[in-house]
This record gives sequence, structure tokens and C-alpha cells, in this order.
Amino acid sequence: MSADEAALLAREPAARYLQAVEPALVRQFELLATAPAGVARLRELILTLAVQGKLVPQVPGDGHAAHLLRQVESTKEQLVSAGVMKRPKAQAPIAEEELPFAAPTGWQWVRLGTLLQKIGAGSTPLGGKQVYVNTGVKFLRSQNVWNDGLRLEGVAFISSATHAKMAGTVVVANDLLFNITGASIGRCAAVPANFDKANVSQHVTIIRPVLPSLNAFLHTVLISRLVQQAVMDVQVGVSREGLSIAKLGNFLVPIPPLQEQARIVARVDELMRLCDALEAQGRLEAEQHARLRGTLLGTLTDSSTPEELAANWQRVAAHFDLLLDRPEAVDALEQAILQLAVRGLLVPQDLSDEHANALVQRVRFAREASIVSGGAKRGKSSPSQATFDEPFALPAGWTWSTLPDLCAITGGSTPSKAVASNWIGDIPWVSPKDMKVAVIEDAQDHVSSAALAGSLSLIAPGSLLMVVRGMILAHSFPVAVTRVPVTINQDMKALTPFDPKLLPFLMLLCEGMKTEVLGLVNRSTHGTCKLESPKIFGLPIPLPPLAEQVRIATLVTELRRLCADLRQRLTASQTTKSHLAEALVDSAIA
Repeated sequence: MSADEAALLAREPAARYLQAVEPALVRQFELLATAPAGVARLRELILTLAVQGKLVPQVPGDGHAAHLLRQVESTKEQLVSAGVMKRPKAQAPIAEEELPFAAPTGWQWVRLGTLLQKIGAGSTPLGGKQVYVNTGVKFLRSQNVWNDGLRLEGVAFISSATHAKMAGTVVVANDLLFNITGASIGRCAAVPANFDKANVSQHVTIIRPVLPSLNAFLHTVLISRLVQQAVMDVQVGVSREGLSIAKLGNFLVPIPPLQEQARIVARVDELMRLCDALEAQGRLEAEQHARLRGTLLGTLTDSSTPEELAANWQRVAAHFDLLLDRPEAVDALEQAILQLAVRGLLVPQDLSDEHANALVQRVRFAREASIVSGGAKRGKSSPSQATFDEPFALPAGWTWSTLPDLCAITGGSTPSKAVASNWIGDIPWVSPKDMKVAVIEDAQDHVSSAALAGSLSLIAPGSLLMVVRGMILAHSFPVAVTRVPVTINQDMKALTPFDPKLLPFLMLLCEGMKTEVLGLVNRSTHGTCKLESPKIFGLPIPLPPLAEQVRIATLVTELRRLCADLRQRLTASQTTKSHLAEALVDSAIA
């Protein structure tokens, strides 16, 4: 279903009244449906209009909510007499200044507790998780409670004997369950009518209306902005992640006549199904776009010659309007450019360039001189003696090498925290958390000159830093260039080129070969990720002549600048759409 088709569905029959009340909003329906988080705002709007009495018209024949509330009080007396519930404490009167908005004709404001025969949190059985069993009575926790219903995947179970000891926390069909602690605070699920039995944990409150016919509308109110904002405003505790039952029962809710409640709930259900369809369409479009992006950019990076790349580029360029319509697509294009760069397909080769073998020979002399002077250590095996399978055919003038053949490699460590003087200094101590930028000029932590007397080394400006251990290696391979002298921690490696002119291309190599590098990551069963030195430093890297490196780096810089401009424009467009959608929703709610 397209956004246009969804808009037509919204107009007929689900939102005919909404169209009459908010015609401008309906005209901008496609904007709402396609803006970032637009469908979520649309859901919020539907719920807000519902609880404000603006989603369906009032019908004089429905009567007044006062009649319904008298029925609630009468039923409550019967339940007290039958011993089903205790006589509740009198609710505080509602002051005029407390009312969030004027209730429509026939509606009445009440406190939530006035409508309930039960409001109370559950409890965790003695022994905690140790009393869970494979099968038995369901034990519902906050992760099972969602606004669209109970999610029972991975639900815990307790024995019938444990269940019998928790009689005060038993859930019955049609109850409302409301999370009162944790990150999911405010989520509310309606227990289905065919539900068997369960208990709830102390993080979940059972809300049981006096009249079951109130359940559906109360659920709408509880998940609306009206109550959700109240939850945020009155949380208790330092972490602001707790809600007392007393305060929950004191919340104000607007009550329409029962017939209007039924119409509101039916309309909300209808519009929420529309939102489901819009979200499904959005996910489908995102998946289709990702497949298109992968196919088209894969065609480029699979090119084996400059001529083949030129032909493929022409075919891809015809689809740029579809391909480059979102920031993540520009990210993928930029990565494709880097891949093409390090394979020698981005700029033509110049046969007059000095062969890369001559460059490697000069670097080897510089490396040997550095070893003699003590500036570098000789590795266990010389990269010149290394053998490896060539991943692809090199362009003319290129050669294969490895990082240790081109750079001095330095590790890092953490100075003792017990020695305070180690950490009173101005030398940047770089760790993975600092590797969010391409150029390192400072770090969050600093060490002193005294710390260098230990296992730390001072890394010279113009070095390449890389992360070799940490969970970030599960999806990314951060590299950065130093502009100032730094030290590094044990999760990092520093590569200082023997010829400083190599640095720009080495940076491109690390970025352009990200896929190959991530394929070397060792992911242990303990959840750690590590680039082992023999793998990363034995990786064959393609090296062009120095003159071609300069041409490649210059063109890549220009193309990345274009990508950054395009990404910024797309992000600004999405932000504008998001702000417009938010303004439309806010104007409709006001």
C-alpha cells in the first residue's frame, strides 16, 4: 500500500469525521506518514483526539457520563457487600485548575481510582528466578507488557503451588496491566478475553475497572499523551523510573457516555490498523531500497577494470534519484567510493609513474634505518618474506604489501590507576571512546610524562590509530590520524609510516577495506571482539605508486565532500519534514 492509497483509506471511512474537524491535517497525511517517526506521531494524534472527544461526533441520544458513573458507584457497593473488594477511600475532589482541557458535552472528569475495583502491583515469588519452571502458570513481567497487547515470547512460568501463594497478584481476563518501573514505565496492555490465568511481578500494576465495559476506553486513555505525560511528571526516586500506585490512581481521566466510548474505541482500532499498514509499507520500502542499493553499488565494486566500472557507473547513474534519497544511501555510496579507490579503479593509471616496488624498497631502507637507530623493532617475520594469496589482480604499477612493511607499529596500555600522578598531565590518552572522529587532536583522558616511564609510548603526530579490541568491531573499524603526540590504551594500535607521504592512502586503505578487516575479527563466545595481530598485520594490502596515491586521495577528498553536502541536505530535508509533522500534530491537538 502506497502512502497515497493509505491516505485514501484514512479518508474513507475511517477518518471522515477527522477530515471534517482537521481538513489541513488530512491534506498533509502523506507528510505525516513518510516523515521520520511520522507514523508514531500519527498514533499519538489519534489517541489524543480520541481522549479529547474530537475523533467521533457527540450524539445527544448517548446521554451523559454522570449516568455511567452512578452505575459504577452502584456496582462498587455490590462488590463491597459481596466481599469482592474493600470499600475504597474517598477520592480528593477535582479542582478546576487541575483539568487539562474542557471536557466535551456529556463527558465528565474523574480520578482513575474512582473507576476501579482493584489497582495493585504484583510481587516476585520468594527465590526469584530460581522458582521458575518450564511449564505452569504464566508469570508476567514488564517485558511482556506492550501497548498493543501481551507478548508472551520467553514468558516465565511458576508452579501452581507458587501461584496459590500469590493470590493477590492474579491476573484475570480483561484486566489492564500497567508498567510502573524501569525503562518501559507507562506501557499498558489489555489482557485478552480468552486469557487463562497468570501472576505479575512487582514492576507491573493490575488495573481492574468496576465495569468491564470501561476497559477498552480506559486502555486508550492510559496509552495516550494525557496519561503518559502525567507518568513522566510524577515519577518518584532519584532515577525517575518509578511510579507509585497512589499517584497512578489519582490521575485524571475524561469519561464519555458508554455508547460514545464504543464508537471511539472502534475508530481508534480502525486508524491504528491503518498505522500498522503504513509502518509495514515503510519497512517494505526500506528493505526494497536496501536491496536496490546493495545491487547497484555491488555492481560498481564488482567491476574488474576501469572500462567495466565506467559502463557500470553509467547504468547506476540512471537510478541515482532512487538510490540517493536518504542519508544511509549516501553512506553506502561513500563506502563504495573508498572500495573502488583502494582497488585502483577510481583514477586511471599513468605508466610514467614510478612503480610501487621502488616505493616499497625505499620504505624498507627507511625501516631498517629506524630499527638500527632504535626507533622501530624488527618483527618476527619480515613482510617482504610473507606469502599470501592475491585477493584480486592489481592494476599496472601496483604491488602487494602489508602494514608492518610500511609502518612502525606500537601498542598501548593503561597506566596504574593507583598512582595518581600518572593521570595528572596533558598528554592525550586515546581509547576507543575517542575514535568517533577522523582526526585526533585531544582525548577524554590525559596522562603525565611520568606515565611514559612505564609501558606507554608516545605516538608521533602523523600516525594512524586503529581499534583492535572491543564490541565496536562487531560492526565498524574505527581509524583516525593523530595531529598531536598521544598515547593509547591496550585496545588500540598505532601505525607510524616510515614515509609520511604514505599516510593519506593508508587511511583510505583502512576505510576502504573495512569489509575485509571485519572478516578477520575474532568474536568469542564471551561477546568480545578482537583483531589478532597476525591476521590484521598479515593482511595483503594493494599499494599504488606514490603519485597515483596522491591523485586517488585528492579525488576521494572531493567526492567525500560532495557526499557530505548531499547527506547534509537529505538530513536537513528529513528534519524539516519531521518538524512540519510535529507542528501539524501539535496544532491539531491544541
